[in-house]
Amino acid sequence: MDVFEAIKTRRSIRKYKPDPVSDADLQKVLEAAHWAPSWANTQCWRFIVVRNPDIKKQVAGTLMKVQFGEDWLKNAAADAIVQAPVLIVACAQKGVAGYTRDGTPVTDKDDWLLFDVALSIQNLTLAARALGMGTVIVGAFDAEKAAAILDVPDGYSVVTMTPLGYPDHTGQAPPRKELTDIIYTDKYGKS
Repeated sequence: MDVFEAIKTRRSIRKYKPDPVSDADLQKVLEAAHWAPSWANTQCWRFIVVRNPDIKKQVAGTLMKVQFGEDWLKNAAADAIVQAPVLIVACAQKGVAGYTRDGTPVTDKDDWLLFDVALSIQNLTLAARALGMGTVIVGAFDAEKAAAILDVPDGYSVVTMTPLGYPDHTGQAPPRKELTDIIYTDKYGKS
């Protein structure tokens, strides 16, 4: 599958088949994440690969409920984390991306680690799609609790996570805004 097809057909998958993910395919998606660009090539990301069902269940327990209308519902990604054969947790070293070597921030965007991890996770999700696997990027969780469960050391932050496995359903493409609604020429608002 070419990269443009992977981009257009990647979906958030919340139901997985029990089929195991081979070590070779896992290595491929992690390699794709590893090749993402990063601030000054700091490569601040670290990945925890969780296959242990008990640990996956504990991490799933850190997900926050989501509001739907007036009701608070269990986050559907929690079941996906438990169900998928693999959970990949993306962590990042704090104070490296977006900083000079002496620790001075270079940008007003706070710690750049969010951008670097997002780039690596995008590579990972597209590689997974190209291999016929599914993912869902998870952000609504208690990062401190997840870090404690996973023994993440001080100086690192749990940024995001994704279950990884073979989809048990076909996701639907959400509607996209027209390009003319999001692209301007020379200055903001100028079509």
